[in-house]
Amino acid sequence: MCGVCGLLRLGGAPLELPGGLLDRMTDTLAHRGPDDRGTWVGEVAALGARRLAVLDLSPAGHQPMVSEDGSVVLVHNGEVYNFRELEARHRLREGHAFRSRTDTEVVLHLYEEMGMDMVPDLDGMFAFAVWDGRERELYLVRDRYGIKPLFWQRDGEHLRFASEIKALLADSRVPRRVSPQALQDYLALGYVPGTQTAFRDIHEVPPGHWMRVAADGSTELRRWWDLEWAEDDRLTGRQAAARALELMDDAVRRQLVSDVPLGVLLSGGLDSSALAALMRRRVGEPIRTYTVGFEDPSFDERAPARRVAAHLGTVHRDVVVTPGMVRDMLPGYLRWIDEPYADGSAIPTWCVSALAREDVTVLLSGEGGDEAFAGYDTHAAFKVAGLARRVPGAVRRGIVAPLVGLLPVSHRKLSLEFRLKRFLGGLDLDPVGAHLWWRVVLSAERRRALLAPAVLEAAAEAPERWFRDVWKRSSAQDGLNRILHVDSSVFLPDDLMVKNDRMTMAHSLEARVPFTDLELTRWAATVPARLKLPGLRKKHIMRQALRGLLPPDILAKKKVGLEMPYSRWLAADLKDVLLDWCGPERVRAVGLFRPEAVAALVDEHLERRHDHGRPLWALMGFMMWHDLYLG
Repeated sequence: MCGVCGLLRLGGAPLELPGGLLDRMTDTLAHRGPDDRGTWVGEVAALGARRLAVLDLSPAGHQPMVSEDGSVVLVHNGEVYNFRELEARHRLREGHAFRSRTDTEVVLHLYEEMGMDMVPDLDGMFAFAVWDGRERELYLVRDRYGIKPLFWQRDGEHLRFASEIKALLADSRVPRRVSPQALQDYLALGYVPGTQTAFRDIHEVPPGHWMRVAADGSTELRRWWDLEWAEDDRLTGRQAAARALELMDDAVRRQLVSDVPLGVLLSGGLDSSALAALMRRRVGEPIRTYTVGFEDPSFDERAPARRVAAHLGTVHRDVVVTPGMVRDMLPGYLRWIDEPYADGSAIPTWCVSALAREDVTVLLSGEGGDEAFAGYDTHAAFKVAGLARRVPGAVRRGIVAPLVGLLPVSHRKLSLEFRLKRFLGGLDLDPVGAHLWWRVVLSAERRRALLAPAVLEAAAEAPERWFRDVWKRSSAQDGLNRILHVDSSVFLPDDLMVKNDRMTMAHSLEARVPFTDLELTRWAATVPARLKLPGLRKKHIMRQALRGLLPPDILAKKKVGLEMPYSRWLAADLKDVLLDWCGPERVRAVGLFRPEAVAALVDEHLERRHDHGRPLWALMGFMMWHDLYLG
């Protein structure tokens, strides 16, 4: 695991680096690679890397890595799990003199033999850059699910790239300007989706794509992977469960390859419990597991996590996140992300990662299981909506909706009030609109009320375009599988993987996600939706596959998900923090919002007329980010 960065001079002129620039860029990535630092400077290109040694701990794994003839240079972040298989299949040792036992060197030599045709063969999480001195071309490559980040910025003279935005900002020539469209999308979703970032001139290489930039300035962006759906109607539930267990076990086996200690981030839910159970079958000594909890019982999953840990005989530790701990982390935790980010699981993940790093260097994490096996409430809602729409609209809007509106505001996790309002609000929308409505942080009406006129004018595109683009291109025949494709292409890489990568790497901890395994997800795309969600039983196939490996109560447990009780905290323990960051003076000084609309949102929440915890956490996060990076 590493952090990578570099520059390419465009137009043919020699590269002239300002004094110490490449060192400053790599220094900003020190947390991603505390074990080694390296730079390489050529005539028109320069590359830098920080290394976290996970495979081959010797100095032979030093980056940037250069080919034998010096024509190809590679910097690589991540892990390619099938590198030994690829090395043998292509007989790389017959034509190359290997200097290490790393996956990085295998990728380097694969490029020499195959060019970009090698990329679809790579199974893993990775973001890497290849400078081809023979063709005078730079390639930027990102894995299928965006597990590892890769950003770029271009002006008239240079193309810059890095694992994190802060490395790009180390070059004072990179402008810092808010993207109005990204702000609009962020307020809708709680994260910045797609290829954009919160900075107007900084972009992200999309998952499953590579980008070619030539020294003459020409550019090409190509998709090299997407989910291909081919539902097999002959598949039975018993066959699906057996095959799922086999593939999950293979995925965990592949991702246990390491020369450093490993553990499991155990949330108490089904996905992470499955990883712990499968790892336990493969590892002789007791494995280490880690859980984060809260004093609020509706958010706390320490009890089921301890139940799983006891069942598997793990060495288990947990940490409780309190309002005081959160207060101490604000606003500084956003420096690990470089963008506004409103997912309430980020700070808890940071805390449990700090705990885990005392013992291990690699963690297995359960992201991707819900997208592969249909595990979210939105997936069940999609199925129920077809039946609910048979109730006449006049009855739904005139009788049912008012009754639901009478339910008291609750700050409990996934309260009945929250779920019913979300469900009813999406019934008159098409599938994509309804799916967005279930996830939306601030509605279009609220955003229009909050944002200044100039921002609204500059942010004309609807946030749901990211969802609609995937829905339209998906080859899935069933609507539920199309929704899973949307979640795998937007929510998973742009929200969950951001949290997973940034909060673990803040502690130089590598997080691996076996449920994104290539063979597993390729097979899941052949499973009919009727088997994934029979009735309303979410993740049915996984539950059946794990019978006998986990306690029955864990297999039957409803999904809770990692989240903070910020609705309650913002109205009590962190009320002063909310009033400070979302107060009229700060809001007016930023110039992007209507202060009176923000004040109304705050008042409604504090008076418990509405639960605006998610919107206010998002607003406060943006205000903090703006102060850190543009203030």
